[in-house]
Amino acid sequence: MDTKKESYDPKNIKNDFLLTFEEGTEDIRVFSAPARINIIGEHIDYNGGMVFPAAINRYIYMAIRKRNDNQIVYYDWKYKERFEFNLENDFVYNADNSWANYLNGIISQLLARGYKLSSGFELLIVSNIPAGGGISSSSAFECCFARALCDTYSIKLDGIEIAKIGQMSEHYFMNVNCGIMDQFIISMAKKNTAIKLNCASLEYEYVPLVLGDYSFVVMNSNQVRRLADSKYNERRSECEKALEILKDSGIQIKELCDISPEEWSRNRAKITDEVLLKRVSHCVEENQRVNDAVAALKNGDLAGLGKLMNASHASLKNDYEVTGAALDALAETAQKQDGCLGARMTGAGFGGCAIALVHNSCTDEFIRNVAAEYERQIGIKADFFTCQSGGGAEELKI
Repeated sequence: MDTKKESYDPKNIKNDFLLTFEEGTEDIRVFSAPARINIIGEHIDYNGGMVFPAAINRYIYMAIRKRNDNQIVYYDWKYKERFEFNLENDFVYNADNSWANYLNGIISQLLARGYKLSSGFELLIVSNIPAGGGISSSSAFECCFARALCDTYSIKLDGIEIAKIGQMSEHYFMNVNCGIMDQFIISMAKKNTAIKLNCASLEYEYVPLVLGDYSFVVMNSNQVRRLADSKYNERRSECEKALEILKDSGIQIKELCDISPEEWSRNRAKITDEVLLKRVSHCVEENQRVNDAVAALKNGDLAGLGKLMNASHASLKNDYEVTGAALDALAETAQKQDGCLGARMTGAGFGGCAIALVHNSCTDEFIRNVAAEYERQIGIKADFFTCQSGGGAEELKI
């Protein structure tokens, strides 16, 4: 059985809003945004590759109400933290503002595009998404807030533009040079589908997520991703260096993932540095695995999808070197369990989450076995939950 279930019922959020803030004349509006898993296609979004994420049914909720002045008040229900700002403030990053920076970053991007907020507002935040677990709690935070502001203040932006605002907030406000995958799936998701996304062109395709008697199990290592940011930047730098070497050798490409497996096989000798060779191999092969995984899912070949997940984890461990002991323990133990077709890390790595595709009849035993072995190897407890697909950022009529 799941060791951690969704605990907050969004039907309570309007009452909790009234317990938090004074009475007001404006209507309280409620918005949600999902967490996501990336089924396959890791660390290639910033190399012009394909990714295959899906939203899941774990959500962040925000209740918002306009004020009759310029004051902005954020309140986190779980942690009882409150931040106050004013529309006349300069919205710039300040470490003292903690999680409020993610919200102020969205405001800064809307203002930079010339949009105006006609008044201040109050915002109550409640999340059922594990923070720092690699299933994109921060992007859900950003996209939910952007959707809430746009709908509340009649700013006409579609889901793709919401995703871009979230990404640009990360780049220019949070100083994190992330790809667009997380914001895109969270903003654009449809229930019972995954999205095949070309991160270079933003061309996308909804793919039915039909798993039959199987479900994805999210396995949270509960290990803080201490190395993720530094190693993320290091991997980007390595990929950029390899790309320049290949371009200088005469290969006509814009991104590493423009290379087909066949072309890479012919040109491997042009990369002499062993580390860079491994990085490019992961990017090229992972990009092909995305295409193969989409084909497998369309054909109902869940066993084939599972094998591709296993191969993805092995590549992330051996060629891209971003897994770490905790994620290896989860994924490799999961792969050995009855009823598990495949397992892999998901997210930036060095902690966070892994996912497994598990037969529903085996889920309880799977979780018990993996939990026990993980604690034996790593010395801490992991959390587990099964998930279904979720919808994208939207207003809730409750």
